[in-house]
Amino acid sequence: MVAMAGASVYPSMEELDRKVVIEFMHLLEKSKQLFNGLRDLPQHGHKQWQSYFGRTFDIYTKLWKFQQQHRLILDTKYGLKRWQIGEIASKIGQLYYHYYLRTSETNYLNEAYSFYAAIRGRQYYSRAAKENRPDLMVKKLRYYARFIVVCLLLKRMKLVRELVMELDKQIVDYTSTYEPDDQLEWSLVLEEIKSFIKADAIVNVLHADANTVILSHRLGPLTTPPCEKTPMMNLVLQEIIIIGNCNDQVKFSELTMDMFRMLQTLEREPQDEFNHIYDSSPAPGRSSFDKYSMPGKMSHENGDGQLLGRPSRRENPHKYLLYKPTFSQVIMFLSSGFKELPINGAMLLYLSADGCFSTAKHPQDYGYDLGGVQTSCKKEDMIHNKKSLQLKEMHCMYPGDLYPFTRKPFFVIVDSDNSFAFQHIPQYFNQPLVILMSPQELPLKFQDHHHNGSLFTLFLHSPLTAFCYICGVTTIPIHQWERCQSFIDRFVTEASRLFSHCRIDPAYIQFFGDDFLRVLLLRYVFCDVVLHLHRSFKGSMLRPRCQPPLPEGDLLDHPSLTHLVFDLAANLEVRDHFMPTNTGND
Repeated sequence: MVAMAGASVYPSMEELDRKVVIEFMHLLEKSKQLFNGLRDLPQHGHKQWQSYFGRTFDIYTKLWKFQQQHRLILDTKYGLKRWQIGEIASKIGQLYYHYYLRTSETNYLNEAYSFYAAIRGRQYYSRAAKENRPDLMVKKLRYYARFIVVCLLLKRMKLVRELVMELDKQIVDYTSTYEPDDQLEWSLVLEEIKSFIKADAIVNVLHADANTVILSHRLGPLTTPPCEKTPMMNLVLQEIIIIGNCNDQVKFSELTMDMFRMLQTLEREPQDEFNHIYDSSPAPGRSSFDKYSMPGKMSHENGDGQLLGRPSRRENPHKYLLYKPTFSQVIMFLSSGFKELPINGAMLLYLSADGCFSTAKHPQDYGYDLGGVQTSCKKEDMIHNKKSLQLKEMHCMYPGDLYPFTRKPFFVIVDSDNSFAFQHIPQYFNQPLVILMSPQELPLKFQDHHHNGSLFTLFLHSPLTAFCYICGVTTIPIHQWERCQSFIDRFVTEASRLFSHCRIDPAYIQFFGDDFLRVLLLRYVFCDVVLHLHRSFKGSMLRPRCQPPLPEGDLLDHPSLTHLVFDLAANLEVRDHFMPTNTGND
């Protein structure tokens, strides 16, 4: 009787194993439900989605640790396969990537990389082809595409090229085995990636051994322009909306080249403490892959004893990335950004889009009669509008559409062939308002390269790359690049000094205290001065504009800035591309 009583108190090993399997299945199902629910969350706002993400991260924390602790039982009793572990890791990688998109914090991008790299290093999907399941092969292909996006954003170009070769092989295996309906779609994805990589390498910087140097153009301590701070410089960039709709421009995964460049320009370099994640195959105890912290309620230590939770303060302004958005989406995200602005917060709108031109011969209303930029282009809308030329384009962003948002500090960048339509936005509410507009035209010899990204955005992203490009320099040794970069730094420092001392609209001074906005303003000055002096850019349509206008003699035509441009050109041996003096070329 005692033995029988003992047997009833202590469950058998078989019962314990069954409980482990049941708990694993529960966690797996719950994680899938929460993950699938992410797509129903609002993309805009902050508070609406943070708690849901926290719950999702928590359940994946439990799931990942549970499968680690009970791997043997799950292998034998549940039949857990390596691709299933890979699928969990892939979803955690996706969680981190989407959290990066919603917060703009690059450390979460690093965490996504950690999980994606481990999947490849540990070959979790290596036997996927043997399962005879086309859906599993598609999951593997999607994993590769997502991993490539993360590596592109982290500028890990050597790994990107390796992944592209592997994806190419995987697509061939998939299409030859299953002859699927989406064969053409995957071939287009591969071509998009290859075109994107080629377009991004517009100027190659070379080591002494002729290998390409991969440069990052995020904001760092050494690239932040100096500034004599004054009490008027009281605004901080808090909300950013980046819109891309250039039909002729290379893109990958709903990121046009202009969007890709601008989002990096508006981020700081990742913290050094996250560099341990860059191992190609994380070793146990060294990577956040094995012991990581999710940005939810729980916080776990990594192998080095450091906490990888949410940073104590926001390093980067919050961004929304909108690829070909409808008008209603644009207004919704603008309204959300506007609503989230704190006191002394500024919002930036970046528009990279094809022009939408007006047919009005005598414009009465500068808000709508000069056209705008096309944010989304749908065939049915184009057909509808062609039938009636009197109708204004439905998905055109007109200058007048922005008037309500000038109630708060607003910084606008328009990169379009109809950018000048935005130069008449009034300051109804007496709030700081600055508009930077790209040239509306390009010299003939540069027009064929427009699909690789806009020249104006390139100047804002990497001034030296843009300078080399317009001077026909396609390769440059690293030692010469660094020497030329010192001229750019001197230009920026001098332009910053002139900015602070010349008679200028107060809006510029108020924005100038923010590191990101100061960078954009000073690179705009560099772009304007360079194009003004360049022989190929003759005419007002080939130069950028800004509103309010910046002073010419005290800033844009200042001898100290023009001399630095000439010195830079001489150093690159391209002095013949520029005018002999600093006289105008209009």
